Parts: sequence; structure tokens; C-alpha cells
Amino acid sequence: MRPILIDFGIDLPLLGRLDLPAYFTMLALSFLIGLWMMRREAGRLGLDRERIYDLWLGLILWAVVGARVLHVLADGHFHDYVNLCVDNFRVAATEAKVAQCNASSECGWDYVCNLATHTCHPPRDCLAVLKVWRGGLTYYGGFIFAAVFGLLYARKHRMGRWVVADLAAPWIAFGLALTRVGCFLNGCCYGKLSHLPWAVRFPTGSSVWEAQRAAGLIPEGGPTLPVHPTQIYLALLDFGLFLLLYLIVRRRRRIDGQVFAWLLVGKGVLRSFVEIFRDDDRGVFFGWLSTSQILSLPLVAIGLYLLLGGLRSRRLADPAPTRESS
Repeated sequence: MRPILIDFGIDLPLLGRLDLPAYFTMLALSFLIGLWMMRREAGRLGLDRERIYDLWLGLILWAVVGARVLHVLADGHFHDYVNLCVDNFRVAATEAKVAQCNASSECGWDYVCNLATHTCHPPRDCLAVLKVWRGGLTYYGGFIFAAVFGLLYARKHRMGRWVVADLAAPWIAFGLALTRVGCFLNGCCYGKLSHLPWAVRFPTGSSVWEAQRAAGLIPEGGPTLPVHPTQIYLALLDFGLFLLLYLIVRRRRRIDGQVFAWLLVGKGVLRSFVEIFRDDDRGVFFGWLSTSQILSLPLVAIGLYLLLGGLRSRRLADPAPTRESS
């Protein structure tokens, strides 16, 4: 576990500590690789490469906005962000290095110690909801917002919605695989208790340690119990989905939009499966159904509809795309 890849040791006004968080670094890397590969392949499809830059910048913006919005509204953290501004002592420091403190220096990171209760908390910060580089992004929110923007942008500029969707689909899966490695380094999105040979233990102070301590599964200061590495499960499955889309589906598609449709189906099924093994706080309904599983259902349904004839309907047909001038 390494939530901060590089700490530059510099504090900036309003922005806080200057560092490279693991998750955000992997997210940025996935965006850069996706842009590079999409631009490279755009010429072969006759698309304007400069438009790809504009499209990708919009995708990044709306992906981050959507991921943050769903995290705040659906993952149960809305009141935490409010309290970070008005009363930060109501918010627990989920990755503090100690359970009880006598000074802020004992808590680790930039956490502060409440001397009345001897507990660690995040610092008061009214801009925390805007600091997406600190984590707190939900994949489905980003995907939905970015997909809607991308399809509308491609149609407006006569690029061919489904041509562009197929172009982006494999690299969305590849980017998801990279960001799940960031999740593993960050210690979030962890799994349930497991005694399988590949189960992992996270260090003291991690989200896993805090959750197990709060549940009475481990004593104060005790090591964490092994859990399913659900981040690695998703990273491997997403990478496998990327290979399937890029090497097989893309080359055998008979109509534009099939690669994107298979992304919807594949991602929805794989994510719902791995959710069975997850144990982090991510919004659960009826005691067992997670937000991601609920959102997977309509996405899988849309993907199946597109594959079973929706892409051939006149209602979803694209106007003739504008090709790149030579």
C-alpha cells in the first residue's frame, strides 16, 4: 500500500500538500494513454485528429465531474463534506496511523487530533469536495457523464457517434485496469475477509484496519486480517476486457457501435460479480445490493439492446461523418 507515490514536501495555498497520490496518478496516466492511442487510430478512421483533442479534454472534465458527483451523492459521503467545512471533528480519519492520539503529529498525514476525545480527524477544509486528486471518485458516475458528453459531441461535429464510441471503448477498459492498481496502492475498494492463498493484509492505519478495528475484529494496534484483493480482481478483469475488445471484437465488428456495446455488457457483468467480494463503504441497498450493481443493470440492458438490433435502427443512425481533410 502506497497512497502517496511522491511527496514533494510543499504546502500550497488553498490546494494543500503538493504530492502525487497513487490513484490520481494512475487516473491521469490512463487519460494520457487513451488520448495518445485514440489520436493515433483516428487518422486510420478518417477522423479529424484535432477534434480528438477537444473530445478527450471534454471526456476528462465530465468524467471527473460525474465521478465526484456520484461519490458525494451515492456513496454516503455528502454529510462528511459538509462537516469538513463546519465541524471536522465529526469526520473520522479513516487512514490515521493510531486509534488514540495525544498530538496531531501522531495521526499521520495532515490529520489533526481532537484532544477532548483523543481521536484523529481530517483538517477543516471547505474546499475538500473540489479536491478530486485526494480521491473520492466513483467509476459509474464518470462513465455515464463522459459517455453522454462524448456521444453528443461526436454527433454535433458529425464525427459518427458509434465510430467514436468504438474508438474509445477499449481504452476505457484499459484505463479502468490502471486505476484499479491505484485503488490497491491507496487501500480503498477493499474486499471481505478471506483465507485464500492470495488474500492480502493492509497496514495499520489503512481503511481496512480502521474498518476491522471499528467492527471489533481486531484489537487496538493489532494487524489487519487478510481480505480479498478486489482491486486486483478488477484490474485483471478490466485488462482482460480490454484485450477482448481491442484484439477480437474491434476486428470482427460488423457495424459501428458493437465494441462500445460489448464494453457496457462486459463491464456491467464483471463489476457486479466483483462487488460480491467487496466490503468497503460504498452505498448498499436492501443490505446486499450495492450502488454499482444497481447501475450495472441498465448499462447491461442498453448494451444488449444495441447488440440485438438497436444499432441498426434508424432512430440511432448517425449522419454521414465529417472526415479529416488531407
